[in-house]
Amino acid sequence: MENQSSVSEFLLLEFSAIRELQLTHFCLFLVLYLVTLTGNLLIISAVVFDCHLHTPMYFFLSNLAIQDIASVSVLLPKFMINYLLNSRHISYGGCVAQVLFFISFVGCDVAILTVMAYDRYVAICNPLQYELIMNRRTCMQMVGSAWIAGFLYGGLHTGGTFATPFCSNVVNQFFCEIPQLLKLACSDLFLAEIGALIFSVPVLLGIFTFIMVTYVRVFSAVLRIPSVQGRKKALSTCLPHVTVLSLFFIIVSFAYLRSPPQKPSHLDLAITVMYSIIPPMVNPLIYSMRNQEIKNGLSKLLSF
Repeated sequence: MENQSSVSEFLLLEFSAIRELQLTHFCLFLVLYLVTLTGNLLIISAVVFDCHLHTPMYFFLSNLAIQDIASVSVLLPKFMINYLLNSRHISYGGCVAQVLFFISFVGCDVAILTVMAYDRYVAICNPLQYELIMNRRTCMQMVGSAWIAGFLYGGLHTGGTFATPFCSNVVNQFFCEIPQLLKLACSDLFLAEIGALIFSVPVLLGIFTFIMVTYVRVFSAVLRIPSVQGRKKALSTCLPHVTVLSLFFIIVSFAYLRSPPQKPSHLDLAITVMYSIIPPMVNPLIYSMRNQEIKNGLSKLLSF
């Protein structure tokens, strides 16, 4: 293929050409998708219906759950439909949309997790001013800014990726992943995407530094709380968020900081599944296991 305009569709990687294994993979990913949907919908429902959870922290958590649902919904339904139809095809427009929405929702996730770190900082280091600082208007502005920033980030990388002419349409991944798409480019000069990466690196490093400094101050404040019960209560609201953040950064770093393989491997596919599906699936589990208020909200919800 000589240029980008001649690529009308892409061929995605299939895990197996054997029909029985395809159906097995379909069932496996269907279970993962349903578990992710169920867990995050339970979190959202608990926050909506339990008045005790109508606080900034749980408002941000429900937005995180919405983004987690959205990010897996961008990838898995198309993958499962292809397996049912024994197909590998995705249209050019569908591939563009998949990259745009997936990167945008991941960007929203990072922004919301950053806002949640600030929320915990204000709650623990400045408790007397918490309601004044984290008022309803401020929370709405923070969430709105997170969504806008996520989609600007997604648009930046989508434009940088698809500005490059493609000389092949065979994507060695089960969805339209940017590193795999760049391997199909007719030139090694990914100037637009390189520019996007140059812009992104300092921003992400700034976010990471902000979160680290924030939690150093938070844990320092927690250690100064005189009562053991008070320290436990403060930690119970911080540890789930720290766990989710750590899981996200570890998996994404492992996926993108290693040298990309020349050919698809089982390890490469496993890592991709880990960073694209596992965090949205386990986030509700982490919060429901480590946060007593979420446990109580879910208990009330499920008792109806």
